[in-house]
Amino acid sequence: MNKAFDATARGLRTFASDVADGFFEITHNGFALVGLAIVFAALALVARPDLRQTGEEQLMGWLQSRKPAPEPTDLEPTAIVRTTAASPGDLPKQQAAVAYWLSKKYRVAAEPLSVLVAEAYNLGKRTKLDPTLILAIMAVESSFNPFAQSHVGAQGLMQVMTRVHGDKYESAGGTLTAFDPVTNMRVGVKVLQECIARAGSLEGGLRYYVGAANLDDDGGYAGKVLAEHERLLQVANGRNPPTMAAPSAPIVRAQPIPTAVPPKREQTAEPAADPQKVALLSEVS
Repeated sequence: MNKAFDATARGLRTFASDVADGFFEITHNGFALVGLAIVFAALALVARPDLRQTGEEQLMGWLQSRKPAPEPTDLEPTAIVRTTAASPGDLPKQQAAVAYWLSKKYRVAAEPLSVLVAEAYNLGKRTKLDPTLILAIMAVESSFNPFAQSHVGAQGLMQVMTRVHGDKYESAGGTLTAFDPVTNMRVGVKVLQECIARAGSLEGGLRYYVGAANLDDDGGYAGKVLAEHERLLQVANGRNPPTMAAPSAPIVRAQPIPTAVPPKREQTAEPAADPQKVALLSEVS
């Protein structure tokens, strides 16, 4: 009887050992097959980029289909279309350097500045004006505040006298587009071109632009613009001039609302100076 039990026990042990060996062998071979399949799949994806792209698209589609629905909000999914902003990393190296420098100096986000810098370079190419000059005028006029308005009615980035040059905004939809940064830049550059052509020189054109052509003093406006222009040229050429503190309010005629105390030049100007400025710019337009 004991011999029978011993034989049965040995048989059970042998059976269990065989089952365990078979399980480990199957598992080992299975992992080997999985590894080979992965290697072949990787080689196929390397050899066939189209398969890789198709696979990525299918995987992204699968993930997107399982993404939870966003919570309902009152935001518009098309708001990005109206946003005046871009990544500085998408700009050429020279333009990106200018955008970052202006961002640091004027404490304005680099993303909206990237759009303005790119537009300045496009306008400069079309009009034969130095793009850094355009940016320097915006810096002095509004410190890159697209909603700035002076007490005499100059508006936007380049502080264009909207009531004088309203006709230049008609094709864009009207004078309210003076507060669209890109539109204001384009109109401002057109006015600047006319001022330079009328004066016959850059410095004289700047005096016309600020409405001081017939005045003894432009309040240092042309000097400020040309100095900022020079600094921006240095940045564009790979140098890094120090960023002095930007003025808290736009210079000369770009006083934001509510109006601050007018600059010294305007305090000493005769009361008829503002109508004279409007008349001068009317002639330019």
